[in-house]
Amino acid sequence: MKMAEGLTLYKLIVLYMLRKVNFPLSNTQITEFMIDRDYTDYFHVQEAIHDLVDARLITVKTIRNSSQYTATNDGEKTLEYFSNEIPYAKKKEIDQYLKDNAFELRNESCMIADWSLTGDGGYAVNCRVNEGRETLISLTIQVATEQEAERICDKWPAAAPQIYLNLMKQLL
Repeated sequence: MKMAEGLTLYKLIVLYMLRKVNFPLSNTQITEFMIDRDYTDYFHVQEAIHDLVDARLITVKTIRNSSQYTATNDGEKTLEYFSNEIPYAKKKEIDQYLKDNAFELRNESCMIADWSLTGDGGYAVNCRVNEGRETLISLTIQVATEQEAERICDKWPAAAPQIYLNLMKQLL
């Protein structure tokens, strides 16, 4: 396969993966999938993702040290025109992977926490639970130190489901 053909295929695979889920996928999730199946190497995945962002076929949102991607309308249209360029076997493999790993992939992408420095020298930690592209809950907690902010961010993904359920139980 020529390099241009390979890079085009990698871009289409990224668009296909993003189209098949209703939540963002992280750079790590996309990259691990493609490398684990020997589709390509790390550098070609990054080049494909970078080109898609530059062409505005996908958008990127960076939260802490993670980049999360979603397809744009133009990306969706591009995939409609060229999806037949993705071999059927690869589509089936992607579909099966997304089906088998949907819960883990969604949890990684939907329970998000990030912190920022406040004007008074403290830290504001914003913790969110998303369902698809909608935010179910957004909670901002003020803390005194960066270490506390980091600790909350690290613990949020595991704690979020129980916190959300308890909050809903108390409020309803």
